[in-house]
Amino acid sequence: MTLSTVGASVRTRVRIPLTFADGYSTTAEAVTFTGLGDGREHVAFVLGEPGETPLVRLHSECLTGDVFGSARCDCGPQLRESVQRIAETGGVLLYLRQEGRDIGLYNKLDAYALQDQGRDTYQANTDLGFPEDARDYTAAAQMLSALGISELDLLTNNPDKSRQLIDLGIAVRSTVPTGVHATPNNLRYLRAKVDHTGHTIQIA
Repeated sequence: MTLSTVGASVRTRVRIPLTFADGYSTTAEAVTFTGLGDGREHVAFVLGEPGETPLVRLHSECLTGDVFGSARCDCGPQLRESVQRIAETGGVLLYLRQEGRDIGLYNKLDAYALQDQGRDTYQANTDLGFPEDARDYTAAAQMLSALGISELDLLTNNPDKSRQLIDLGIAVRSTVPTGVHATPNNLRYLRAKVDHTGHTIQIA
């Protein structure tokens, strides 16, 4: 991985009131950027009053979970939880356009079809000719640098996120796990994340 966190700058800042289906509401400052290395339209949501070492989550886009409430993953509940926890503590949620671990929406749905045939979430990606996880967090590090953040507490269960950020020159003071959002529909998916990539999820 190439150390490349320079070159991005803030494009626009705008305040947006957020309201979730369960009634929780808060206000975020949405921040867009120019000069991101992958050319995508990632967005930062600044929540609460960030301190010198803010709480940060890197949240990869999941249309099915974030928007439509799909129970096949835990993305929607993690997004909802993260917004509230960051708003209470002060920090930033980076919403990254990396659908399906960066294989895209259609390929993610193709992977779902393979999972229905018995493959786990990682095997399905490789069966389609993709890496198990194609996400690269260089743009996330650029966004953080543009926001003046060089050290953070990372809200995640995924050890690869902290590894990549550290490699990219962002200091991770601590990792803070999210809650466990297990359902009968996503339990196999969560177990694969624990067993295969060491996610820090405590499943009963």
